[in-house]
Amino acid sequence: MNSKINVGIVGYGNLGKGVEASLLSQPDMELKAVFTRRDPSKITLENSDAKVESVNQLKEYIGKIDVMILCGGSMSDLPEQGPQIAQMFNTVDSFDTHARIPEYFSAVDKAARDAKRTSIISIGWDPGLFSLNRLLAEAILPDGETYTFWGKGVSQGHSDAIRRVKGVKAGVQYTIPKEKAIEAVRRGENPHLTTREKHFRQCFVVPEEGADLNRIEQEIKNMPHYFADYDTEVIFISEDELRAKHSKIPHGGFVIRSGRTKEAHKHIIEYSLKLDSNPEFTASVLVAYARAAYRFYRQEQYGAKTIFDVPPAYLSPLTGEELRVRLL
Repeated sequence: MNSKINVGIVGYGNLGKGVEASLLSQPDMELKAVFTRRDPSKITLENSDAKVESVNQLKEYIGKIDVMILCGGSMSDLPEQGPQIAQMFNTVDSFDTHARIPEYFSAVDKAARDAKRTSIISIGWDPGLFSLNRLLAEAILPDGETYTFWGKGVSQGHSDAIRRVKGVKAGVQYTIPKEKAIEAVRRGENPHLTTREKHFRQCFVVPEEGADLNRIEQEIKNMPHYFADYDTEVIFISEDELRAKHSKIPHGGFVIRSGRTKEAHKHIIEYSLKLDSNPEFTASVLVAYARAAYRFYRQEQYGAKTIFDVPPAYLSPLTGEELRVRLL
């Protein structure tokens, strides 16, 4: 490609800032504008002199931006923004509500096909890279079991849940895989693991002055869909300690496939991530797949796609010949 891919960012939280930083290391991509629901005049970009615009000005950039990277949340932002923006631009997003991916795919696919655009959805590390590794491992070892472990890392959704408990001023929650379960899988035992046997949850909570600590602890531990099915520890700390020790957003995890071939020979496939910054790493994945979205669009391959549909070579700025020499 002779000219750079012009990129836009919708949303300038931790993920949007990560996308901005990641673009600096991409030789064939350039940030053109950041779109926000906040007052644009109050936002200063950290790593770019690109424009900051209101989301109401998106239509003014049709034809000026090749790929729009959507950095909103999966609960309420992306279900609305994904199909809407796919009518105007090629897009990439990190929609991560696993159970709703099929319906989200359908909505974005229709919008993108009608507009002759390309959208790659649910890109990140899970869903995303972990999804791809589950597919590869199960295709290679069809006789076996797949296990996914998350952590140790900060779960932003669970952290938000504990902050909504009455009497909680601030808090953060870590998801921690249980080593006993991981080692049993690595030994090829193919254990049947319950939710409680796979992960442990640790909550660091700053209570409001005079709050009932016992009530807070019990309410967290018994919260359905979040903590009730797990062994959960609640630790009360000061606001200063939370700021000093728990301000970062690390994460990671493992995908392990334990399978068998002829003569009952055991094989283990393992893929792991250890991330200092969940949003910065996710942003880097989004940027690589923005390149793929643009290449699909140039080939008139319209509609929604997932990580399963993208050839690995589409992620790299290198030519096919360069990839064969350097990486094959």
